Amino acid sequence: QVQLVESGGGLVQPGGSLRLSCAASGFTFSTCAMSWYRQAPGKERELVAHITSAGGSTDSADSVKGRFTISRDNAKKTVYLQMNSLKPEDTAVYYCHAERRAGYYGGYYYTPLNHWGQGTQVTVSS
Repeated sequence: QVQLVESGGGLVQPGGSLRLSCAASGFTFSTCAMSWYRQAPGKERELVAHITSAGGSTDSADSVKGRFTISRDNAKKTVYLQMNSLKPEDTAVYYCHAERRAGYYGGYYYTPLNHWGQGTQVTVSS
C-alpha cells in the first residue's frame, strides 16, 4: 500500500537546524511531485515547499525562503526538507504529500495519486 513516513522532527532552539525526511513506498515515487506542508495549532495547513517529480523545479513559501530547502533522491524514494535558522513560528506538525496527475510517465500510464504522511512534530523553543 501507499506509505509516506516522515522522520527527523524534534525540539530545537531558535536559530538551529533540522532535516526532515519522508520515505515513500508502495508507489512509483519518480512519477510524483512532492511537497511539505505544516500545520500549527489553531491554524490551517499551509504549503511549505514543493518539488517536481524529477527534481528540476522547486518552490517554497515566502516565510521560509532562504531558510528551508526541499530536495529529493528518487533512487532512495525519499524527499527531504532542510530547515535552517529556525524560528519559534516554524513550530508545527510537518506533513509530506505526494501528488500525481493521471497521464503518461516514461511511456507508461499512471492513475492519479494524492497521499499524505502521518506528520512529524517540529518545535522551536529555547
